[in-house]
Amino acid sequence: MYILGISAYYHDSAAALLGDGEILAAAQEERFSRKKHDSRFPKSAIDFCLKEAGISIKDVQYVAFYDKPFIKFERILETYLAYAPFGIASFIKAIPLWIKKKLWMRELIKQELGYDGKIIFPEHHQSHAASAFFPSPFKEAAILTVDGVGEWATASFGVGSGNSIMLKKEIRFPHSLGLLYSAFTYYTGFRVNSGEYKVMGLAPYGKPRYKDLILSELMDLKPDGSFKLNMKYFDYCAGLTMTNKKFHRLFGGPPRKRESRITERDMDLARSVQDVTEEVMLRMAKYAHSETGRDNLVLAGGVALNCVGNGRILREAPFRNIWIQPAAGDAGGALGAALFVWYQYLGNERKVGGGDDLQKGSYLGPSYGKEKIIDFLKSKAVPYTELRDEEVPERIADLVAKEKVIGWFQGRMEFGPRALGSRSIIGDARSPKMQETMNLKIKFRESFRPFAPSTLAERCPEYFEMDKESPYMLLVAPVKESRRRKTEESAGKLFGLAKLNAVRSEIPAVTHVDYSARIQTVNRKNNPIYYDMIKKFDEKYGCPVIINTSFNVRGEPIVATPEDAYLCFMRTNMDYLIMGNILLEKKTQKPLDHDINWLREFELD
Repeated sequence: MYILGISAYYHDSAAALLGDGEILAAAQEERFSRKKHDSRFPKSAIDFCLKEAGISIKDVQYVAFYDKPFIKFERILETYLAYAPFGIASFIKAIPLWIKKKLWMRELIKQELGYDGKIIFPEHHQSHAASAFFPSPFKEAAILTVDGVGEWATASFGVGSGNSIMLKKEIRFPHSLGLLYSAFTYYTGFRVNSGEYKVMGLAPYGKPRYKDLILSELMDLKPDGSFKLNMKYFDYCAGLTMTNKKFHRLFGGPPRKRESRITERDMDLARSVQDVTEEVMLRMAKYAHSETGRDNLVLAGGVALNCVGNGRILREAPFRNIWIQPAAGDAGGALGAALFVWYQYLGNERKVGGGDDLQKGSYLGPSYGKEKIIDFLKSKAVPYTELRDEEVPERIADLVAKEKVIGWFQGRMEFGPRALGSRSIIGDARSPKMQETMNLKIKFRESFRPFAPSTLAERCPEYFEMDKESPYMLLVAPVKESRRRKTEESAGKLFGLAKLNAVRSEIPAVTHVDYSARIQTVNRKNNPIYYDMIKKFDEKYGCPVIINTSFNVRGEPIVATPEDAYLCFMRTNMDYLIMGNILLEKKTQKPLDHDINWLREFELD
């Protein structure tokens, strides 16, 4: 039995396909359209999923859409009516799309796919909860879902047991932790729904000067993690922006203009909202434990991508184990909706045990064999070297040790926002200059943004204060004291972004200014070639840690195809590109052909 899951029309639309309950394929639409956070109907992602399984839409018994459009429309309409006559401009902008398209989702799905079978609509937070619990390795677990907003719910907790989930309590719109964080994302000059990572990365540079102000004026936070927001400071219910003039007066000025200089005040704002978010997440998790009595916790929803908060839950909440859906945002809702149908709606048995999850490392996207890679390179007369498969790990380890920056393109593309060793850019974590080099010359992004380490799972506790695996790069933990170095910063001589240049550990390129790191643990079962390369690097150079960042530049989705990878390689200062066992060196390449058709897909950004 095939079940197709779909999420669309908010941000990060995606598709996922199950075959008899097994996750066969999943991908975001942005990877195919090359439009970052593409929210359109995921036609290309659906086509990929069906092709991967070797079926057509006629073979699909159920289609699951990740929320209930009519209830979401009810919330939007009631909100506008509550704030009328304010918000008329926003109303005029939003409603036509609902009237013309979003309300008719059943008909739209049938029309887009040529499908005449059954369509199921779980609630938004049911889809998140299903994506968190059903692929997890736990027979029973507490469930916590936190995001911006679904239909009405913005956060919920419940219990998963066997093949069913039950959500017990929820916080409702307009009171939303995700939207509070997005308000500060907007206010500090970053793009909502994509710049939240930047706020999290900026936070350690600042001090929580505004934390008490947030908790006294913006939020009424209870011991159980429930809260209400003071809506007089926010504009997202009826306006076209996240914050209003009262908010701006409260925090001493207008929002930072995008791309303008980042000030100490912006750093302090980022730190303050991050601290508040962590406190709310931790209180919610502790309450979920006290109410459910479960030893395991699973998380999903956009806020579950806040890996700093996740790390605190792991260390400070009373759960023994936690598991986070790697595509925790709306993209993962497509997978959750499909799993909801298989287990909850159809009542199929769920088999877990042995400690492994059912997510397959989240390597669920398309892959490209040697023939396709070589055919592409020959069609463009691109010079390359073909290595033996067994040569790849050592050759790349040697290049990393020489401080070369390498595009790494292997196997199936990752599902979710993180590159996990299939579509990655890699480098030497021991290099003091590598963070700034990769940010400014490769990624073309802000210099303050940290890079993540990939480390051999069995060696992780030697370098980081964490004894659990983190295969999906969704947990932050401190670098071990024994690996740290004293800096001028510890004497109080460095402030703000000047902290960036301090060498604070044996692996400075992946050590953030607060001595933390967003860790990916790598095991051989899920990604053998990536594991073997890092292991060879450790054997020859005495370090089981490398830099891993996503294979893309700022404003562009992670690469999906050999063409995408080659274009990104040529448009940056990367030194080498390895695709399968095919190695390209930048020095031997001729200048990029600026043919209109060749670059057409990048004009969509």
